Amino acid sequence: MGDNELGTFLRACREAVAPADVGLPAGARRRTPGLRRSELATLAGVSSEYLTRLEQGRDRNPSPSVLGALADALRLDTGERLLLRRLAKASGADAVFCSGATAPSYAVRPTVRALLDRLEPTPAVLVNWVGDILAHTAGYARFAAPLGILDADQPNVVRYLFTDERARTVHPDWDRVADDQMARFRQGAPLPDPQVAALIDELTVTAGAPFADRLAASPTLPRRGGHDLVVHPEVGPLRLSYESLSLPDADGQTILVHLPADEATSAALDRLNGRTPGTLRAVNG
Repeated sequence: MGDNELGTFLRACREAVAPADVGLPAGARRRTPGLRRSELATLAGVSSEYLTRLEQGRDRNPSPSVLGALADALRLDTGERLLLRRLAKASGADAVFCSGATAPSYAVRPTVRALLDRLEPTPAVLVNWVGDILAHTAGYARFAAPLGILDADQPNVVRYLFTDERARTVHPDWDRVADDQMARFRQGAPLPDPQVAALIDELTVTAGAPFADRLAASPTLPRRGGHDLVVHPEVGPLRLSYESLSLPDADGQTILVHLPADEATSAALDRLNGRTPGTLRAVNG
């Protein structure tokens, strides 16, 4: 991870706010996009010097009240506020460095397995916050196995996306998919952990710039839902709607559910599953 993610995120948020959005005149001589540092400092009730130290990483321990004031001034939504607090915790002098506190969980609760069973034959997969696949539906196996995602002894969606050449063929919009996958990875693993460090070291070497550049970029929030185009080697193009369902516990596990976004994809998934056409209905919107 970068050594000043909090400062980088604050600056990115500041530059994303138009002066007019907070009642300030745009002016004719702005050299940078968004708010000036002094303007944000005034809105948040802190000094420009202190905000400069935060953005440059020379002060890494903002109080909860300062974080709240900055979030209010930047008009951050709930997800962005949570990310801000997590970055502040990770960058502070009192950040947790105990690996046991942040180790990814590989245990799958019986209720979660039962939930996956109820989702059949929908392609659905359970991952932890480093991208390891922990469990999945049979529908997901029939969908994902021909893509190569399940080839490894311990399949990992991050490793597959950045190091398997097939991933770029499978995902025509690979850059956007990679951006979103990196956002999920960085949001889920903000604290130092040996497994995270090992995966980062591995992918920095094996994937090179496509991974390393995204790791060094400003942190962003992952999308919780949307559409993906997947070119499947057995049934052709699939237009999929997906939802990301985070489990409400400390395990850091997420269920990713893929649904057909049009009738052609619905029919293709039914063929993969050996089901009567119409078993998986298309979800529009």
